[in-house]
Amino acid sequence: MNSVVATSDSAARAVERRLYLRRNLVNRVALVLGCAAAVFGLVFLFWILWTTLSYGLKGVNLDLFTKMTPAPMAVGGLLNAFFGSAVICLIAIVIGSLFGVAAGTWLAEFAGAKRIGTVTRFINDILISAPSIVIGLFVAIVIVMQFKQYSALAGAIALALLVIPVVVRTTDEMLRLVPSQMREAALSLGVPQWKVTVQVLYRAALPGIVTGILLALARITGETAPLLFTAFGNQYWSTDLLKPMASVPVVMYQFVGSPYESWQTLAWAGALVLTMFVLLLSLLARAILLRNKTSHD
Repeated sequence: MNSVVATSDSAARAVERRLYLRRNLVNRVALVLGCAAAVFGLVFLFWILWTTLSYGLKGVNLDLFTKMTPAPMAVGGLLNAFFGSAVICLIAIVIGSLFGVAAGTWLAEFAGAKRIGTVTRFINDILISAPSIVIGLFVAIVIVMQFKQYSALAGAIALALLVIPVVVRTTDEMLRLVPSQMREAALSLGVPQWKVTVQVLYRAALPGIVTGILLALARITGETAPLLFTAFGNQYWSTDLLKPMASVPVVMYQFVGSPYESWQTLAWAGALVLTMFVLLLSLLARAILLRNKTSHD
């Protein structure tokens, strides 16, 4: 009897050992593949950054930020393009943030787990991954073709449509992470719902919402396709929002494929400035998140 029990125990240990070895092998293979994928991505990332730096630094000087886009073979800069990008992105982020925060608040506080909330979140997730060129074509048909005029305002609206889904998702998630006890405590004191949302929930979720807005800004900074169909471009200084306006991505698109070396140098310099700007925005967003996490811990 004892020998039978011992035999069954040894067989069970053998099975467990084989399972352990199999799982250990699978774990090691997955770890190696994951590390290889990470290294593969980092190699290309640093390759892109090095290429942008090596070509872009040649054109970074005072003229880049103080002179207008030049004629072929002439000396110039990207002042009007930087101004146009700043204006268009600022308007886009203001419009997108207002609508995005409002929609995200409605999803988190009123729609909740209702069917309409689930459907809205699903559609919003689709819009997050929607190709920007489709958004640009939509705005071109609805606004540009109706008024028969390219305009900076149309470009800002196109970029705002890219901002809204990102801000909606971030606001929704951040507000749902706020403990329900905070809502209940404020409501039990007789505070109106709108004051609870503005003075309690927004304050608690503010770092996450700001991070989402910064990430949305980083996304639209380099968008070219929507602006080609809406703001189009302008070689001269323009402050009229109802007329075509220059932007760095569009100028890069036009200059990088030109046969003129001076234009190509400006295109690479613009790419470097945009890359550094997006990098700083990403670092700022990460710093805000880490600071918020540290304060809560």
